[in-house]
Amino acid sequence: MDKLTDKLAAELTRLYLAPEALTREALAQHLQGKTTLAIKLTTADNLTRALAIPFRKLAFATEGQHWTRLCEVANALQGELGLPAPAVSIDGASAYYLWLSLETPVPTTRAQDFLAALKQAYFPETDLAPDAATAPVYLPPCLNPRSGKWAAFIHPGMGASFADESGLEMAPPAAGQVAFLEGLDSIGAVQFEAALGKLQQGRGAAPAAALVPAVAPVAAPAVDSVAAAQPVAAPEGLLLKDATLEDIVRFLHSKNIEPTFRHLMPK
Repeated sequence: MDKLTDKLAAELTRLYLAPEALTREALAQHLQGKTTLAIKLTTADNLTRALAIPFRKLAFATEGQHWTRLCEVANALQGELGLPAPAVSIDGASAYYLWLSLETPVPTTRAQDFLAALKQAYFPETDLAPDAATAPVYLPPCLNPRSGKWAAFIHPGMGASFADESGLEMAPPAAGQVAFLEGLDSIGAVQFEAALGKLQQGRGAAPAAALVPAVAPVAAPAVDSVAAAQPVAAPEGLLLKDATLEDIVRFLHSKNIEPTFRHLMPK
């Protein structure tokens, strides 16, 4: 295993994986696209180490609505419930995910209660499996076995670019994936219980329909897949929905970096 893959595996283990989830060699094969494994985020004694929340396209929904909803939930997790920022990923097909790391694993029933309460408060129209807290997941970065495209962690400011197709044609740079993860914190036990208490008591959560993004969604051009999977610091003080494409470009220019875009030709 090369050094970057080893560092990426270490970050994924720090945030999301139970000690017995899989061997480091098996994880390396998964990250390098040599195989794709459905990985459990639970321990052998039924404790949940992390939560992966899917946001899929809904039939008859407006364009990009699943991305807008993810942004609202991500903002609520931080602003309403006082939790650390979650990771954001694309699944290599048609969905986005929010990833929540738990510093202290919680009983799977407790984790499922948290997801159910979060769904009721912020995304009641979104399907969530009854075993969402225990079901194995395809942990990014990896090849989606159905689409043949790459799932990856992404910068949230680039998320709207993947509303139509949530996959990369080529593997994301390992260094970029590491950079996304190493700045993330896990949810502490006290934070988790406080957030669950707020959700169950109906406090700290506005109805989903009342959550209005601070900035209207931007119709962004398709972004070069390598650029989208590279870390870009959002302007200070901005939550996910506020990081517009213009903000990202302005920041890149401040670093003397010229962003590259690919424009889709009409069929």
